[in-house]
Amino acid sequence: MRTPDSLTAAAILPLVGGPANVLSVAHCMTRLRLGLRDRSLVDEGGLRALPAVLGLVADDGTYQIVLGPGTVARVTPEFEALLTTTADRLALRGAELKADRSRRNATPLKLLLRRIADIFVPLIPALIGCGVIAGLNGLLINLGLLTGLTPALTAIASGFMALIAVFVGYNTAKEFGGTPILGGAVASVVVYAGVAKVTVLGVTLAPGQGGVLGALAAAVLGTYVEKWCRRRVPPTLDVLVTPTVTVLLTGLVTLYALMYVAGELSSAIGTAADWLLSTTGAFAGLVLGALFLPLVMLGLHQALIPIHTTLIEQQGYTVLLPVLAMAGAGQVGAALAVYVRLRHDTSLRTTIRSALPAGLLGVGEPLIYGVSLPLGRPFLTACAGGAAGGAFIGFFSMLGDQVGSTAIGPSGWALFPLLSGNRGLALTAAIYAGGLLTGYAVGFTATYFFGLGGVTPARRAEQATEQAAV
Repeated sequence: MRTPDSLTAAAILPLVGGPANVLSVAHCMTRLRLGLRDRSLVDEGGLRALPAVLGLVADDGTYQIVLGPGTVARVTPEFEALLTTTADRLALRGAELKADRSRRNATPLKLLLRRIADIFVPLIPALIGCGVIAGLNGLLINLGLLTGLTPALTAIASGFMALIAVFVGYNTAKEFGGTPILGGAVASVVVYAGVAKVTVLGVTLAPGQGGVLGALAAAVLGTYVEKWCRRRVPPTLDVLVTPTVTVLLTGLVTLYALMYVAGELSSAIGTAADWLLSTTGAFAGLVLGALFLPLVMLGLHQALIPIHTTLIEQQGYTVLLPVLAMAGAGQVGAALAVYVRLRHDTSLRTTIRSALPAGLLGVGEPLIYGVSLPLGRPFLTACAGGAAGGAFIGFFSMLGDQVGSTAIGPSGWALFPLLSGNRGLALTAAIYAGGLLTGYAVGFTATYFFGLGGVTPARRAEQATEQAAV
């Protein structure tokens, strides 16, 4: 018996050119990401007409079909099952994918951002799970409940963060073409307790110094050392010499240089984030809240993950995520205004009803690609709502009330279990809730009065036809 997800996968495949046109398949929280041989074979009008498709994004690396959270995780394996898997096709796919990447990744910045995302995005589920457990544990400690259980919850929540450098090193080596386990091995030097016995220029190292940035740098260096060895070491000695030289040389450089440099950089990031919000909080929040939706639209928000992770390692929470989350609040407010104003547009209202729950939980792509971006001006008024919410939280940061998140990934109302700060959970939650309500209100008001001028159901039909034609 075919499920709705398998039917969706079966409907998408011919519209992207069939199995022979698909070079790679992956997915993130909301998007099915396809590497395609020839994008001219894609029937975008047909894709947009599918009920499950909320939007389409074409960047330099992949063709992305926005399906929404949950749905994309179920559709992707169904889609993969439809593809042929003969040895000849796999070999052809690998060769073409390599050539395709070499051609499309000519821009160093785009390649760097994509690689950063590929390194850190797989870690997000663990960050979310451990962050929620840490928040629950903190609540139990504050209330004085289940004191016998809290040490166990602390161990569970902290274990992953204590070893996150190893996972970063593993993923980094994998992404840069090295042996993943060697990347994990050189990165593990950063978190090994024994580094406390190592002195560099009269300064004793601390376990974890440099954090994920040090692990990232160590794994990149290890990959290049490994590749250098592979080219020069005789095949008969490769299995012995290459791993040894890679771990030894990279480990020494990590201990005597990278950990110190990365530690200083990590400290600078933390200091800069605190300074930015404590001294220019309202303005900084306004700018960050306004710009985050465009970053999400372009997929560039993934580049912020290492910064969030560094702040969490240093301070126990990231002060940037709650500010950036206000962009989602502005988006929700804008969508509600569209829903109220265009009450006769049943198709658009159905899309809003479907996408709004995800928007309230901080997943903005369905509302972006299904509602605000196609309409034009509501996207700008949604950014205005995000700016207002960000300014609200930034204002309290100037007063010394920090609002942070113990993990990255969710936002909106889903961020409440992860909230942390320097003034107690109740005040932190109240400030964050105030920011959300401000974002909702400004996003709604700006869209209701300024974001829908001249947009009628008839004009909506014309826009849909124009968009399908494009």
